[in-house]
Amino acid sequence: MTKELRRLTTIVILMFITLFVSTSVIQAVTSDSLAAHSENKRTLYDSFEVQRGSIIAGGEEIASSVPSDDLYAWQRRYEQSQMWSTATGYLNPVLRSATGLESAMTQELSGTGASAAFARLERVLTGQDPRGSSIKLSLDPAAQRAAYDAMTNAGYTGGVVAIEPDTGRVLAMVSTPGYDANQLAVHDDAATNEAYDALVEDPSRPLLNRAIGGDLNPPGSTFKLVIASAALASGDYTPDSKLPNPASYELPGTSTTISNASRGTCGPGDKVTIADALRLSCNIPMAELAAKLGDEAIREQAEKFGFNADFEIPLAVTPSVYSTEDLSPDRTAQTGYGQRDVSATPLQIAMVTAGIANEGKVMNPTLVDEVVGPDLSAQQTTQPTEFGEALAPDLAAEMVEMMTANVSSGVASNARIDGVDVGGKTGTAENGEGEPYSLWFTGFAPSDDPEVAVAVVVEDGGGQGQSGSGNAIAAPIAKQVMEAVLGR
Repeated sequence: MTKELRRLTTIVILMFITLFVSTSVIQAVTSDSLAAHSENKRTLYDSFEVQRGSIIAGGEEIASSVPSDDLYAWQRRYEQSQMWSTATGYLNPVLRSATGLESAMTQELSGTGASAAFARLERVLTGQDPRGSSIKLSLDPAAQRAAYDAMTNAGYTGGVVAIEPDTGRVLAMVSTPGYDANQLAVHDDAATNEAYDALVEDPSRPLLNRAIGGDLNPPGSTFKLVIASAALASGDYTPDSKLPNPASYELPGTSTTISNASRGTCGPGDKVTIADALRLSCNIPMAELAAKLGDEAIREQAEKFGFNADFEIPLAVTPSVYSTEDLSPDRTAQTGYGQRDVSATPLQIAMVTAGIANEGKVMNPTLVDEVVGPDLSAQQTTQPTEFGEALAPDLAAEMVEMMTANVSSGVASNARIDGVDVGGKTGTAENGEGEPYSLWFTGFAPSDDPEVAVAVVVEDGGGQGQSGSGNAIAAPIAKQVMEAVLGR
């Protein structure tokens, strides 16, 4: 063999090895990620020919496939869709699109995921038609119904999230107004496009998932939980530490003054404790405290609770933000009461509260408990995972005590539940001069062994412009959700 031929043979062998390795990597390692990629439409198109699995909440099928007499073979049907569309989204072959869990879990629902490989092989060998797997959600129908009814009966726009503190399981996720996914699942081009265009043009924007995304709201005084946590974590403060108590406060380095909601001092005296400032939800002491802590310490604490982080539950969550730039003292002071350089989803605020309730440990939020094959075998099971420790257990216990006082003897009184100790925090956030407030409440119950943490935001001032408050409007909604989880 000539030298040139040997060289050519070596090159061909190396090319073959390279091709073999690359195709093996694609098939064995990256196939799932490629199939799930948003630009890969082949997986979505293939799923149209398969009887997709059901989406199940509390034993109830909230999305299923029914036979269709057209070329698509199957059509999705959604039960009580206005309430569940926040989670399910929709699937439509006419629009060539899917949203919500129909998109995020399309591999599992269409039976093309790696966990369904043996099930696919078995159905091929036995001559059965391909069929997708079902997914069981963590959502509690009673909690979901309580949140949805409370929001829609009052005509509120906003979002509600409830979490199981020690696991991160999402028990309720509601965004209002919702929409009927059945209108977007029909195989009629004209009707589907008309329904979709109407939803897009609706000024209330029902296609937004305000529970985990959309246009984020300033968290208002609910962010005082982060400020108080940062203070305790610094080692320089306790709940009984006293702060100056003026009736007005000039933001550092500016001529701008702020006041408390009462327009007076935070209770009597020249000084006020952190516990009382939190209980009475006073802006001035918390602004002063934030300025003393500095934005670096606050940012570090906020990020321990999940701010500035990406989450997939598996729905993609819009990151809640505490500014990553260095803030001047006046801007830092304004974050002390949740304004200016901070914005959040209800999910994030629920995570803050759940982390405090769970002895300082923040769990990664999850929406799917289990993936179940057509033969009812468990193909995937979600295990709780920890995001991180936001507070030492003893400091978390001090926060629990302060939050419980907020409800029992503070400004969060509308979250009280007879016979149950509840911890909570209200928030009334400004959105610009003359704009309606964003009204918040977040809390947990029972205080001694929390089973649920919830966050509520009502946008557009709950129809009351700048007259409403988090305690008057958001707290009763959270109360109903907590009662539903506790079975009361």
